[in-house]
Amino acid sequence: MTDDHKTAMQAMQKDQRAKVAELHDPDRGLVLVHTGDGKGKSSSAFGVAIRALGWGQSVGVVQFIKGTWVTGERQFFDRLGGVEWHTMGEGFTWDTQDRARDIAAAEAALARGAEMLASGRHDLVILDEINIALRYDYLTPAAVIAALDGRAAKTGAILTGRDAPQAICEYADLVSRIEEVKHPFQSGIKAQRGVDY
Repeated sequence: MTDDHKTAMQAMQKDQRAKVAELHDPDRGLVLVHTGDGKGKSSSAFGVAIRALGWGQSVGVVQFIKGTWVTGERQFFDRLGGVEWHTMGEGFTWDTQDRARDIAAAEAALARGAEMLASGRHDLVILDEINIALRYDYLTPAAVIAALDGRAAKTGAILTGRDAPQAICEYADLVSRIEEVKHPFQSGIKAQRGVDY
């Protein structure tokens, strides 16, 4: 049984090494999309930010929706330093109740994100909850793709939020769809500091 396992693992290793040998570096930053109805899209993006910072890379963040809401990730990165962070939304869409204001805020956030993407200052720019702005037609996929097309060669981007449009998913190099299986909110449990924000 042990010899069979070893033989199987050696064959798997050989196959994996052959696949890796065929891969290439695109010499450009990748575009990742974290979408779906499950929790953890922004959390995953901030995990990638930590990974990039660990390699001495530069990170920028533009938040499209969260407004003045105090979050653990913002406090962490503020203490750590070295992350250019702009919270430009005015809160949840049901809080503002003003479509023109929401569109103006989303357009300003996209302009800031486009500048950061094009500047070459960052290896990674996170456009947090931008998919929500797209969902409500505050932004068009074409405008977002134009900003991504204008990014510096080394700069990658992560777009978070549920309901990423098909055009954005087709443009991206990686799309992860996070599915909700169970959520404490459905059981009447309110958001928890350190877990949800």
